[in-house]
Amino acid sequence: MDTTIVYLIAGVAFLASWLVKRWLKQTYAKWSRIPNTHGITGAQAAAAILQKNGVDHVRIEATPGRLTDHYDPQRDILRLSATNFQERSVAAIAVSAHEAGHAMQDASNDIRLRLRRFLVPAAALGSRLGPIILMAGIFTQNGTILRVGAFLLAGMVLFQVATLPVEFNASKRALRNLRELGLTDETQEDGIEKVLTAAAFTYVAGAATTIAYFATLFAGRRST
Repeated sequence: MDTTIVYLIAGVAFLASWLVKRWLKQTYAKWSRIPNTHGITGAQAAAAILQKNGVDHVRIEATPGRLTDHYDPQRDILRLSATNFQERSVAAIAVSAHEAGHAMQDASNDIRLRLRRFLVPAAALGSRLGPIILMAGIFTQNGTILRVGAFLLAGMVLFQVATLPVEFNASKRALRNLRELGLTDETQEDGIEKVLTAAAFTYVAGAATTIAYFATLFAGRRST
């Protein structure tokens, strides 16, 4: 493929990633200002979902920051950012339900989550050393070093690709459980779906950006 086309595709991917992240922030900001119909906090929504699914060993804690929500499978802790933990907005219950979805995946030994967890060491090593070694291989024109760097970066790409079905499934579980618990209605389900979709697509944008970065480096090598 012509290097110009590669650079063009990479540029589009980087722009799309920035637009998706901006979309997430705007969507979250909008629906975080709208109270949910039932007046429950994000922590209460997550607790209701976990209880409904018999996941009674997971603690729910507040953590500092904004959109720092995550599930810690090593300690069985669902950490919600302070705002989502205590606020009663549409966005708060959507994000909290999504994280509860991850806890349910862990409890059911979901194969998608197991695969992502298996790839964590490769992703961590790839993100730390991959770009450095790859650039060293490009500058020195050393094929062996280049292949090592590419191999390490490939581990990071695989992790990000494996993350996509995990995130989309967590959002699907979140919406289904909110419906079954009667914690959403026609007037606010649109907001919940938009928040969940925007959050999931940030991972799509992240994977596309990494692949574009990978392609750009190799295109640069070919043009030298």
